[in-house]
Amino acid sequence: MRYFKYLFLLSFFMMISCKKSKVDGSSLRSFQRSINDMASNLNTIKQIKFNEALYIIKKFGTNTEGDINQMETAAQILNGKNVVQIFALADSIAQKHGIEWSSTTPPSLGGLDIFSDSKPTEIDPNDVKASALSLSIQPASVDSIIGPTALMIIPRLVDEKGDKIEFSNAALETIMEVSSGGTKISTSKNLMINNKFKGFYLKISNIPVDKLINNSIDVKVRVKTAKKTLQTTKTDISLNTKALKPIITGPSLASTTEIPSSSNEGAMVTADGTAVLTEDPKTTVSRFIGNISNKNLKAAYDMSNNPKWESYENFSNTNSGFGAVKSISIQSLNTISKTTDQANVEANYTVSDQAGHTTDLNVTYSLKASADGWKITGYKINTTK
Repeated sequence: MRYFKYLFLLSFFMMISCKKSKVDGSSLRSFQRSINDMASNLNTIKQIKFNEALYIIKKFGTNTEGDINQMETAAQILNGKNVVQIFALADSIAQKHGIEWSSTTPPSLGGLDIFSDSKPTEIDPNDVKASALSLSIQPASVDSIIGPTALMIIPRLVDEKGDKIEFSNAALETIMEVSSGGTKISTSKNLMINNKFKGFYLKISNIPVDKLINNSIDVKVRVKTAKKTLQTTKTDISLNTKALKPIITGPSLASTTEIPSSSNEGAMVTADGTAVLTEDPKTTVSRFIGNISNKNLKAAYDMSNNPKWESYENFSNTNSGFGAVKSISIQSLNTISKTTDQANVEANYTVSDQAGHTTDLNVTYSLKASADGWKITGYKINTTK
């Protein structure tokens, strides 16, 4: 009897040890078995979040179409990864695509299983009773000098009367296509979890000027529910031409080379290595101030080369640096001097700190030309009120 007891225990431990703790992506069958083994070691809530993570990776991390293609690509991407690594990958993909999902929040996408058939179940959160799709286009990231630098594309599911419907815990694949004159420019994907979907952020400077017809775009959005796909299109959406990235040309193709830039446009370098800038330096100052006001302190710091700020840690300090700023309202910006490689910009604005105190400042910014555009090299507060 004791022999059978030990034999049972030995079999039990062998069965446990055979369970996989990492993804086997060698085949779709091995992929599914390894995922099932990994999920079986999680509690119920973690299993649901695990399935959500797999769905996000499959739909948004594979960059391919078709269920089988997505599954095969997901198996290759996840091969050798454990549960922690899968959650981390899903978090990064969700952040990249602006999806309102996190591995640490409660389940929010309904019951998902990437291996199950896609037919709706008796209670399917994706079976949203919508009759149509409405589309709102709103200006965003408004610069005080050049105006809107982006557009928010916000789709809403509506009933037959055009009223917004309510739903939650869905995972509706939402696709936006941007085109101009019939030529496709870009495609973006996201998940619509409820009808408070924030929409798509379209940065105007990322739109290639050479593909635009009449400086306008057409936007088509599709939302896939369990039983149908709803689609709507808006055409001839005018763009703010000041926010488009300019095509820079020099006096001679042989004597100038365009310098790509991540944050400052309008930079060229001549044959002797001298930076020549076409952008107004006050536009750089406006972006710098806007980044601080929007808490994008790293982007603001990267636009500067001021020795007095020493390091990013000092620059962003919440007590003595720009980290203490809550918001900034610009009153005026003026370029008071400019040469080919240096400039000074006077700025008047109101600063609000985290405690709610406001201060009116008159500041002079010194800038120097570089291959990456204007860099802020000096900062002098003239007056405060």
